Amino acid sequence: MVVSDAEGKLVHAEMRFGDSYIIVDSEWSDYVASPASVSGRNTQSIYVRLKGGLDAHCEQARATDAGIIQEPADQFYGERQYRARDPEGHVWTFTHTIRSVPREEAERLGSVQIEGWHW
Repeated sequence: MVVSDAEGKLVHAEMRFGDSYIIVDSEWSDYVASPASVSGRNTQSIYVRLKGGLDAHCEQARATDAGIIQEPADQFYGERQYRARDPEGHVWTFTHTIRSVPREEAERLGSVQIEGWHW
């Protein structure tokens, strides 16, 4: 669902994924800012894990003029992901699991230490 004001400006959007929703609102108060108002900096991260079809999802986003800022790529921690920027400048990361990676392997490949690994 997309809600626009009288001038056609996006006010509210809802996306459904199965029985879940993601809701994004535009600036509507002095204490709510979008990247468009803060020199393009993101103030949060949005990750959406898909069940599959990530490459087709990216092509659909590209076809609707989303700014693809990271092409689909496999990550060392077992996810395939891409990133896109929406019209207000929010960066969205879309991902899906391609394989289960043991914690030790992810630590070695990423040169990181991980606590609470759930795979």
